Amino acid sequence: MACQPDDQDLFCDVPMIHEEAVRRVFGLLPRENRTEGLAELFKVFGDPTRVRILQSLRHSELCVCDLSALLAMSQSAVSHQLRILRGARLVRNRREGRVIYYSLMDDHVKTILDVGSEHLAEEAESKR
Repeated sequence: MACQPDDQDLFCDVPMIHEEAVRRVFGLLPRENRTEGLAELFKVFGDPTRVRILQSLRHSELCVCDLSALLAMSQSAVSHQLRILRGARLVRNRREGRVIYYSLMDDHVKTILDVGSEHLAEEAESKR
């Protein structure tokens, strides 16, 4: 009989070499809905255009026109990507008259960008 994800007893016909570690880690794993949410968040980072927008907003609050000029993209394309980023709660906006300004949602987004960049820099350095 194979283990089911909701089994309280982890014993099954699959051999466990380190039963104690398996039991401990099983108790520490996040619930499936949390894991799915995290996977969805990282999917948003899977698009280079969205990452460029986030990197731009890391340095300054900008409007769609600013981002469009900066990234050499149409305003429509930038707006589409900003909708996705807002839906993922990575950016926020504020209106000033007729202009809507965008900024990163919080310092967590900066941290994600920084950690990802550091990881890539370390990886590149280790290959030298």
